Amino acid sequence: MIKVEGLTKHYPGGAGIQDLTFSVNRGELFVFLGPNGAGKSSTIKILTGLIAPDSGTATVAGKNVSRERLALKRLIGYMAEHPYLYEKLTGREFLRFMADIYRVPKEARDRRSDELFTAFEMTTAANQLIETYSQGMRQKIALASVLIHEPAVLFLDEPTNGLDPRSARVVKDILRQICDRGATVFMTTHVLEIAEQMCDRVGILKDGELVAIGSLKDLRETVNLLDASLEQIFLALTGAATVPILGLYETATP
Repeated sequence: MIKVEGLTKHYPGGAGIQDLTFSVNRGELFVFLGPNGAGKSSTIKILTGLIAPDSGTATVAGKNVSRERLALKRLIGYMAEHPYLYEKLTGREFLRFMADIYRVPKEARDRRSDELFTAFEMTTAANQLIETYSQGMRQKIALASVLIHEPAVLFLDEPTNGLDPRSARVVKDILRQICDRGATVFMTTHVLEIAEQMCDRVGILKDGELVAIGSLKDLRETVNLLDASLEQIFLALTGAATVPILGLYETATP
């Protein structure tokens, strides 16, 4: 469903991505990891047709991301790390608006809206203004709006931001369910425990380059740590942070 060959993007201030080549299969939940500034968001923006690469090619659901942007956007869903919401709409009005953009028939729109409100435990908040929503509720309504037209491929940038453990579990279960039904999910997260529980495969970026890709078993063999957690693998491949000895509190008295 996603095929990337030699994808490169440079910025005047540095960073970007360099010669990325990988693929993601139909029905796969693929997690893209990397330190801040490694190029994860740039990759997603290219794959969703929001920015153009400097070189290389990419296709998503059979559409060239540079030449077939409108056709591409009909087939995908994209949730940014900080999604924009229309705060003067209720949650239900927002879902109807998003469904109408994608020309979802009214009957399907209303049925899916009800299902999503139930799944995300937001039934009582459906007719409240979004401006009254908590951070977690905003995150859930944003994800619901991405799912309303049943896209073939979902691109999710930090979808569990601001969610409590119960809501994060709901999101994990929903994403796993839709992948098992044939959708493809390409997501980023800094919560490695969530990534480890959810993913079919992982790609790890460092300084804009893909340093590893594969299942957890594959990655453990790559770093020769057969019982390693995803966090240990990530730090082995990207480098653990070195924290200097601080002088804080040395002279503090009780």
